[in-house]
Amino acid sequence: MGENAYFILKPGYQLVLEGEDDGEEVLVEITVLNETKNVLLQGIGQVETRVVEESEYEDGEIVEISRNFFAICSETNAVYYFGEDVDIYEDGEVISHDGAWRAGEDDTKPRLMMLGTFLLGSRYFQEHVPCLAMDRGEHVEMGLVVITAAGTFSDCVKVKETTPHDPDELSYNIYCPGVGMI
Repeated sequence: MGENAYFILKPGYQLVLEGEDDGEEVLVEITVLNETKNVLLQGIGQVETRVVEESEYEDGEIVEISRNFFAICSETNAVYYFGEDVDIYEDGEVISHDGAWRAGEDDTKPRLMMLGTFLLGSRYFQEHVPCLAMDRGEHVEMGLVVITAAGTFSDCVKVKETTPHDPDELSYNIYCPGVGMI
């Protein structure tokens, strides 16, 4: 596996994000596990992916744990997304697995999560699972300086995310070298 400055996949790396969303305190813990998962792609074979666990809490209650599968192209350092296992919680109990998908199943293919070289204006599908997820990324800014409680970060980039499933849904993520999403 290669490396991507904006998308960290080193085992043991952890990112904790906190904030407020619709009046609720939200905490997201993203941990790169020392675990891999092989994903079978027709015509290609087995691809070894890194497992990244994401736990989301609202007002202190667990609402979702997902195990995401990523791989970095050793030639381009681009990060590809191969799917996720999802547990949705209510009152501490798993109530569904909505949102789960896997590349190689039902003609679903891996998608690009982050280019190896950030190219302003680039557009790509991060997820493309019809009737489930069709998230798109677009590189909209680069060279940003971002000041947070954790410190000041430079050479950051901004990615606009949209989905045709909900044209009114729009979000922006900022990624900083050596840190990932902030």
